[in-house]
Amino acid sequence: MQEHVILVDHTGREIGVQEKIQAHRDGKLHSAFSVFVFNAVGELLLQRRAQTKYHSGGLWTNTCCSHPRPGENHHHAARRRLHEEMGFDCELKEIFSFIYHIQLDNSLFEHELDHVFVGHYSGQPIPNPDEVDDWKWMDIRALKQDVRENPKNYTYWFQLALDRVVEHSQKISFCDET
Repeated sequence: MQEHVILVDHTGREIGVQEKIQAHRDGKLHSAFSVFVFNAVGELLLQRRAQTKYHSGGLWTNTCCSHPRPGENHHHAARRRLHEEMGFDCELKEIFSFIYHIQLDNSLFEHELDHVFVGHYSGQPIPNPDEVDDWKWMDIRALKQDVRENPKNYTYWFQLALDRVVEHSQKISFCDET
């Protein structure tokens, strides 16, 4: 089954849909989301993308990232994919969005309006091996240092969003942290 992404303009207005891989070949701006989940001691849950992913395989990144389906809102899509990729659900809050554009190593482009969500969860993830090769909780200070020292180990969008996510997440309270 072919997956489709929602094409958007720079204001986020939907302007069409396109098959996912073709949109990445053409470098079309499309809607996406990134989820960052923190535990009770403030560590961030990272995943290492499966080597079999169509791009950025084997790189460490935020807890979950993907695209909403046509007709699906970002919040619902983020919770759906969090469960599909990491095997759990938690309350999520959108904190900001940003646009980025980069050519990847495999001649594909990421050109996304990325909606960023944060959540709290202190349980044990059950990652989907088709999506995730590994996972870990990581202290923010150690993570920032590792990103500075080893940027090629991390996805581009994760590096762009990390500082803003940490800044915003410290201001947000969550009712349910399990």
